[in-house]
Amino acid sequence: MGRWAREIAALDSEADATRIVHLLGSCEFAWDIERALEFALFRTYAVPSISGLLAKIGAFESDTRKRYDDTELILSEITENGLDSDRGQAALARMNAMHGAYRISNDDMLYVLSTFVFEPERWLDSYGKRALTEHEKAAIWAHYRALGHAMGILEIPEDRDAFEAFNRQYEARQFAYAESNARIGAVTRDLLLSFYLPKALIPLGRPAAHAFMDAPLLQAMGFDAAPGWLRGLLKGAMRLRAGALRLLPDRRRPHLHTRIKRPSYPRGYKIEELGTFPTRPLPK
Repeated sequence: MGRWAREIAALDSEADATRIVHLLGSCEFAWDIERALEFALFRTYAVPSISGLLAKIGAFESDTRKRYDDTELILSEITENGLDSDRGQAALARMNAMHGAYRISNDDMLYVLSTFVFEPERWLDSYGKRALTEHEKAAIWAHYRALGHAMGILEIPEDRDAFEAFNRQYEARQFAYAESNARIGAVTRDLLLSFYLPKALIPLGRPAAHAFMDAPLLQAMGFDAAPGWLRGLLKGAMRLRAGALRLLPDRRRPHLHTRIKRPSYPRGYKIEELGTFPTRPLPK
């Protein structure tokens, strides 16, 4: 057991839930959980009511990188500093103000919350150097349950298994192709590819991104499935990476998302300036 895993195991999954989520996402599985949460948000765009709202807001397509940075920074302020800290409370207030400006169903909010609980577990089961322990799963659940309550989300199940059943059932009911899914999904996919590829090569990288998407997600986005050989190649490469990581020492320092230099905020940022600030009603 490595350094960060030992520290996590010594913490309480309820009382220290946010600290555990921070250590998982910034130390133990820094790259993997960031990718998993990117795909978690991506899955929400397969829901027409969610992608349709983002399309109406408009800022997502016109400044995708800033919306990505805003989301990551708000959530990272909470996990890195704690929900009850001054910065955590400021980030929560900013998030609630944004959501409160739009008509969003409770089920949609509940589903988005559920992706943050279950997508990291699913990603690590497939591609991580190890799976999450039951202790870690309980901490992730406790953290996001508390965050959901603080966001005013109703009907959050008290039972984790019931919440996962809701996640699966919601996707089965709500995933459906819509033009807004395709638009929001395409700009988000290309943004994520731009972290690794120059702009000219992004079209060539799209099948690789599709290789990590399941059939319901691809269909709801209107994306072509990746060839079988490419899926096998990439998944094999990820298994080799996981094996290599098991042999390497732990990272020495946390990867703090609030300290990353971002093109959206070259001079730094203020929490109260993150996100969107609607000035007029959305078009119907």
